[in-house]
This record gives sequence, C-alpha cells and structure tokens, in this order.
Amino acid sequence: MLVHDRLTRRAIQALFALLFLPLFALPLGVIVAASFSTGWSGALPSGPTLDNYAVAFGPQTLEALRVSVVTALVASVCALVIGTWAALSAASMGPKGRRIMDALFMLPVAVPTVVVGLALLVAFSRPPVLLNGTHTIVFLAHTVLVTAFAYQSVSAALTRLDPVYGQVAASLGARPARTLFLVRLPLLLPSLGAATGLCFALSMGELSATMMLYPPDWTPLPVRIFAATDRGALFTGSAFAVVLMATTLLVMFALSLVRTRAGHR
Repeated sequence: MLVHDRLTRRAIQALFALLFLPLFALPLGVIVAASFSTGWSGALPSGPTLDNYAVAFGPQTLEALRVSVVTALVASVCALVIGTWAALSAASMGPKGRRIMDALFMLPVAVPTVVVGLALLVAFSRPPVLLNGTHTIVFLAHTVLVTAFAYQSVSAALTRLDPVYGQVAASLGARPARTLFLVRLPLLLPSLGAATGLCFALSMGELSATMMLYPPDWTPLPVRIFAATDRGALFTGSAFAVVLMATTLLVMFALSLVRTRAGHR
C-alpha cells in the first residue's frame, strides 16, 4: 500500500474490511452454509445435512460440471489465441487502428450477454452456417464473450514490454516469427496465464447467453443451478454453486502456479 502513515493505513484497511465482508465474503459464506442446510432459522440456514451434496455429486450434476469445464477450456484457449493475435496486430497499427480494434473487441462486453446470445441464435439458425442446437454455438458464444478480456490483458502487457529484447533479437538476425515465438511470447507468459484464468472463470459462470443457446445434451452447471433455484430447491442449488466455485478456484490456482513459474523464468 502506498500510504505511509500508519493511522491512515489502518483506517483504509478497516474501511476495506467493512465493505468487503458484507458485499463479498458474507454472501459467499451464506451460500456455503446453505449448501449444508435444510431450512432457514431467521436470516441464517439451519438443519445440517449432507443430502444436498449427495445430489451435487450425482451423475447429472457431474456431467453438467464436465460440460462447464470443457466449454470453459475450449472458450479460454480460443479466446487466448484470438485475443493474443489481435493484440499483437493492434500493437503494430497506428492509434486509429488500435482504437478500431479496441472498439471491435469490447463491443460484446458493452452489450448485455443475452443480446449476444440472441444475435448468435439469429445468425446461425439458418443455412449455410447452421449451428443452432449444437455444442459449437455454446463454444462460440463463450468465446465471443471472453475474448475481450484476453485481448485487453495481452494489450496491457504489450505496452509494458520492453521493445529492446525484440530489437536485440532482430539485430542478431532473428526473423520476425522467431522473435515472436522465442522472445516476445515467452515474456508474455505471465500475462497469458492471467488472461487464461480470467477467461476460464468468466466462462464457468456465464448464464444469460447460455440459457438461449444450449442444447439438451450440453447443459452447463450454471443452467442446473438456475433450474434448481427456480423450482425452489435453494439448498440443493447452493451445493451446486459450491461445487462450481470450488472447481473454478482449483483450476485458477493451478493456472496461478504455472504463471508464477513462468514469471520466475
């Protein structure tokens, strides 16, 4: 923290705790408590049980979790490739070209995700490209929604990247492709890892566009959580949500370890 006065620093920390606990930590804690409960005692869950997790680890829920993980991995990899390519291209353009690229990739984020889902549904429900009712349209929707974050992350890293490394490699006779794959991309690995983790987390929790597009045989876990809570099974839905959160955190923790090792190299 850049504040050197101890009293001011403690006041800022206390203010952060007062804002963080009720807005972020407390709701998540209630979800975890509800996943082990059967009813409410006032404002808090009560009636300890493990029955909700018996349903959460049933075959249908585990299949939905697998669908979510596969979808998030495919979308993250596609978004990372497209976003990195676009960021590298934008870095070689002038200011006007970069503004156009920024606007293009931020457009899906600037509109509600349900609009993106509807747009894909309308665009790909007729030949010659018929994707409605397939897994591919779900992959496409998630990729469109998370690519902007990969693009922004890599673009920010490129602005901080010292160009002297590429210049030295070029002066030693390295071709542009060799400089890219052996110099620039390795230096970007920590940022690429962070972008992958962010894209994965966002894809795992995406619901609005998915609700409009998913086929019956490709139901992600957020859809099952919505369905459970919609029919009043709040405690079972809470258990589903805990499984979703735990899986996302485990994958992001693994990615953070890879990113840390890449940064040390």
